[in-house]
Amino acid sequence: MAFSVNTNNNAMAALQSLNKTNKGLDQVQSRITTGMAVASTKDDSATFVTAQALRGKVSDLKAVTGSLSNAKSVVDVAVSGTEQISDAVNQMKTLAKQAADSTITADQRNALDTDFKALVKQVDTVVNASEFNGANVLRTNAASGTVNSISALQSLVNTNSSGGYTADNLTVSNQGLTVSTSGSTTLLGMDSSIGGNNNTNANNMIGALDTYGGKVKDALSALGSASRNIDAQLSFSSKLNDTLTSGIGNLVDADMAKESARLQSLQTKQQLGMTALSMANQGPSAVAQLFRG
Repeated sequence: MAFSVNTNNNAMAALQSLNKTNKGLDQVQSRITTGMAVASTKDDSATFVTAQALRGKVSDLKAVTGSLSNAKSVVDVAVSGTEQISDAVNQMKTLAKQAADSTITADQRNALDTDFKALVKQVDTVVNASEFNGANVLRTNAASGTVNSISALQSLVNTNSSGGYTADNLTVSNQGLTVSTSGSTTLLGMDSSIGGNNNTNANNMIGALDTYGGKVKDALSALGSASRNIDAQLSFSSKLNDTLTSGIGNLVDADMAKESARLQSLQTKQQLGMTALSMANQGPSAVAQLFRG
């Protein structure tokens, strides 16, 4: 082996090895600090891009969950209102049948009518109050006579390679249960009265209540089904979110046990590398011994 004071091959080799060890230590320390094996595209481009795409889907699910939660609140309020309306309609039917009795007096019939009208007003109040965040699926728009449904975002479907999305909506129809308490009514179709000198109004109202009661039953069925569908979709979205989050973790999270073992190994290699570099740097000084007598 040639002796040279200009070139120290051993020192250069030791320095390269030490630099590699230090780079490995920096990587391990970064993983320990962030908890991630792939924190940047510089670490692993393919894995990072895949993880970012999955994170985008998790963000989509947040929008879906928010929309479904809002719809659930609207429907839950409507269900509570419709259940109360159903109870009131049953009471109204009882009063109407009592008023239809031809053996009672007009005063008795009018007394029943007072209670009846109070219940009609109660139904009207419940319909108008069954609102959440400006949405009401029980109330008919009195001005236009139209009813408004709500549409909850239940998923975002990737429809093409360019990244376009189509919203998949869960629709809850308006039940149109509005009842006007000022004379003519919207759904009962006649003056809201069971009073009078005879039982004509009461008999007519019994038929109208059967029609309205049928609408209330249909509303209870439709809203109950919508509530169950929303709950099922929320449960699925939650599970899907957990699965995606776990998948992202599998791709980018660091294995702390392995990183701990690697840290110990690299620290030992660093100490040995420093020793080797120190010994290599002492090589040129040995050349001076050749010139001593």
